[in-house]
Amino acid sequence: MSGQGTVTAPNLPSMRGDRPGQRPSPRTLRVVGTRPRLTPGTLRRRLALAIALVGLGDVAALSIALTVVEGSLASTLLFGGFAVTGLVAIGSYRLRCTLSALDDAPRLAGAVGVAALAAAPFAGRGSGVLLQAALLVPSIVIIRMFSYATVRAWRRRGLREPAIIAGSGHVGIELAEVIEMHPEFGLDFIGFVGAPFPDLPGPLLGEIARLPEIVSEHRARRVIVAFGPTREADLITVLRTAMLRAVQVHIVPRFFEVGVAPRGSDVDDLWGIPVYRVRQAALQRWAWRFKRALDVAVAGTMLLLALPVMAMAAVAVKFASPGPVLFRQRRIGQHGEEIEVLKFRTLPTDHIDDAFNTAEARYHNIGWFLRRSSIDELPQLWNVLRGDMSIVGPRPERGYLVEQFNDEVYGYRDRHRLPVGLTGWAQVHGLRGETSLRERVRFDNHYIEHWSLWHDFVILMRTVAAVFQSPAHGSSPDAGDPQRQHFGVAATTAFDNSDETDPLGTSDHSHPRRP
Repeated sequence: MSGQGTVTAPNLPSMRGDRPGQRPSPRTLRVVGTRPRLTPGTLRRRLALAIALVGLGDVAALSIALTVVEGSLASTLLFGGFAVTGLVAIGSYRLRCTLSALDDAPRLAGAVGVAALAAAPFAGRGSGVLLQAALLVPSIVIIRMFSYATVRAWRRRGLREPAIIAGSGHVGIELAEVIEMHPEFGLDFIGFVGAPFPDLPGPLLGEIARLPEIVSEHRARRVIVAFGPTREADLITVLRTAMLRAVQVHIVPRFFEVGVAPRGSDVDDLWGIPVYRVRQAALQRWAWRFKRALDVAVAGTMLLLALPVMAMAAVAVKFASPGPVLFRQRRIGQHGEEIEVLKFRTLPTDHIDDAFNTAEARYHNIGWFLRRSSIDELPQLWNVLRGDMSIVGPRPERGYLVEQFNDEVYGYRDRHRLPVGLTGWAQVHGLRGETSLRERVRFDNHYIEHWSLWHDFVILMRTVAAVFQSPAHGSSPDAGDPQRQHFGVAATTAFDNSDETDPLGTSDHSHPRRP
């Protein structure tokens, strides 16, 4: 829409004011004057400028607090550093749709309070840290009132992010109306994605299945899920794919009309309609750059420390049975790309992959020990250094199994959104060997959607404990699991790359075929 004026929307369904069974009356909507959309580059720069404005305001507030309440140089630097770190850690420089300094005040006070408590033991008596914190909180809130007012004014003049509403029902229509009437939310409504619906107040851009392509085509930065007639099962996979396009996803909670809605910094109130921001730290570029740097550091260090053990293992494998020391196998990594996974060979070279049966596995003399101790996995540290794998992530699988499970196991395709790993969230829960494939997929996707560096640390610590544990009890392949249906119970172990002799569920039973 362009220009200013009004538009009459006859028969516009609404959640407010229309009685059941009554034909909604025509409503006159105010259409806010818009300028041509900003190019993606210009929009990014202006959004960065808006964030910088808020940040400079906080720096000014910190300067006021540290100047008015004098303290030692050491205490001032400590408290100032902790305060800035705390404000960044709570995400206070992520511009929400609804900007309110008073709503932000409890979180800001909490961050500043923690910073003061952290600095106080090092500052000494009479440092004034607590007084500085007491003055800093109201200073930040007051200055943010002016900063937010400026950002809202910029939004009214065109600083708005292109937004698509996924869901063409009554709630989606209400949202479109709200976005058009309140440009201070910083959203530029593009259109709907979903099934046809009567009297939509905007263009229907396509079906839900085309959401990722529509996001790219219209360069949308936000997707608001308003449900509607679309099945949730159809929506989840599409949303997971769309998130890979660096789009921020918001969801309108079910039954929000009766108070069933989350609260907190991830929830925006769009004129009475709560929208929940879906966190996707694992899919953000900065997060994976940091994770990649950590992978290189950890894998490099572990590789150096493990060199003596790996040398002894290589000699043992060489003398235990004829054949190469390393076993190489093509596996599927991130985004369906093939990678070559390295392992110490633990089975005879004449082992036939297709004829594998756990009861007939013929380990050579050293093979059982290498698998039981997971030493056979150490060469995969080189895969991590090469960038094929990560330390923590979903375990990789063979290509023909991936093709089969993509179509037969719900959510299996989505587990390849991130790099595969040496160990994972499913493995530390004992989901290896003859366990439910669907449960493993659920844990893999849960890891991706709730990723954090601390989560990785927890998995690594639990991996050490898992070496001495048996596979999970009470989690067996379901009758509907394709691994049971098509290949039998014995083969389920091979599909998870493990059996009871492999504590981490990472060892490979797929060894070279007979020439």
